[in-house]
Amino acid sequence: MQARLDGAAVAQPDVMKAINLLYKAARSTSLAPTTLELVHLRASQINGCSACVDSGARAAKKAGETDERLFAVAAWRETPYFTDAERAALALAEAATRLADRGDAVPDEIWQAAAKHYDEQELGALVLWIATTNFFNRINATIRTQAPQNWG
Repeated sequence: MQARLDGAAVAQPDVMKAINLLYKAARSTSLAPTTLELVHLRASQINGCSACVDSGARAAKKAGETDERLFAVAAWRETPYFTDAERAALALAEAATRLADRGDAVPDEIWQAAAKHYDEQELGALVLWIATTNFFNRINATIRTQAPQNWG
């Protein structure tokens, strides 16, 4: 597979400023960075964004994630590795990523499970991070951004 467009053509300076503000806002709460990394990885897996799956797994590992948990993110429901709070965040990420898969895109049950574990600021950060991840995924999948051969 070959990239269709250089990512720099999309990442203009003003765009990068806006992205950095979104990134900073999502990470400005008490929400665990590892939860954000797991959510990013799961949404990226669903969207088939190779660059984000690769970078997301690396960032999660750097944030302290274990190999067992990273290997199991795609099958989080069937593994013992995740807390109830993380499971709620992953369910929210899946629902908010697969909006067209059901009439009620994010059912109350999924929202309420997340709200049981996260306060309003943390929920806001989760929603923002899921949306930001989907933003990146859609750009990268459209222009066929490749996962780097070697990360320096």
